[in-house]
Amino acid sequence: MRNAYIYLHLSVLLAGLTGIFGRLIQLNEGLLVWYRILLASIVLGGILIYKQSKISYPIKDILSISKSGIILTIHWLLFFASIKYSNVSIAVVCFGLTGFNTSILHPIIKKQKFNLLEIALSLITLSGIILIFHFDIQYRFGILLGIASSLFSALYTIFNEDLVKKYDSTTLNFYQISAGTIFLTLVMPLYLKMNPTTYLFPNMTDWLYIFILSILCTVVLYILFNESLKNISAFTVNLTYNLEPIYSIILAFILFKENKELEGHFYIGMILVLLAVVLQSLLTYKRSKKKTIS
Repeated sequence: MRNAYIYLHLSVLLAGLTGIFGRLIQLNEGLLVWYRILLASIVLGGILIYKQSKISYPIKDILSISKSGIILTIHWLLFFASIKYSNVSIAVVCFGLTGFNTSILHPIIKKQKFNLLEIALSLITLSGIILIFHFDIQYRFGILLGIASSLFSALYTIFNEDLVKKYDSTTLNFYQISAGTIFLTLVMPLYLKMNPTTYLFPNMTDWLYIFILSILCTVVLYILFNESLKNISAFTVNLTYNLEPIYSIILAFILFKENKELEGHFYIGMILVLLAVVLQSLLTYKRSKKKTIS
């Protein structure tokens, strides 16, 4: 269990860097994600060949894994689009709604009872997002994209909760990201028609950022993420990921001076998101302590 929490927090730290690269890379969100997952799938395939891992599964299993990979790809598209239409700080705070979406969707999908305490904690996060949305009129479209991104993030974690217990993490990530690459390749012509751009190929600086984003913030991040899900609930994982905005915002303030773009209500909303994380951590600690005693 201790290793699972270490993996979880390392993955959160790497996730905090994702938004930074989303702003640094000049490509639009569709091309950014496509280059990212194409490179990541190649690297994962190389790892599997080197390890001589089992990669043959029944078609039913592959389709199930691929579904979660497409959901993950859509989450990334919406997340980076949120950054492009607002800024890093807004996008990553909206990501905090993942916990709320999980508390609602998990019981419905898994046919379980609703946990009122989890919903109450998530409502604290929701109130913070609403506060920011109400005042930051210029960023509302970016906020809506961020909210949609958090919805697909919750779905990915819920579906992945069972998959990580059945498959090797590297193999699982390979199939998921490869499925996302195929999906995005097929829809890219339509996407570019709806979002035209003349900047189709990364320059040398963008290639460097994409490489780091693909290896550290994709391959390594999601292997750690899946390993943590083997022993930690989807809700706790998603709510812990609310720490991602804190890491990203600190970096965005330092690198991009985004603190000059934000007003007091943003910080109140951010504090509410952080409060939900602290309360959930305390709750999880008390539950684990009771299990140890019993």
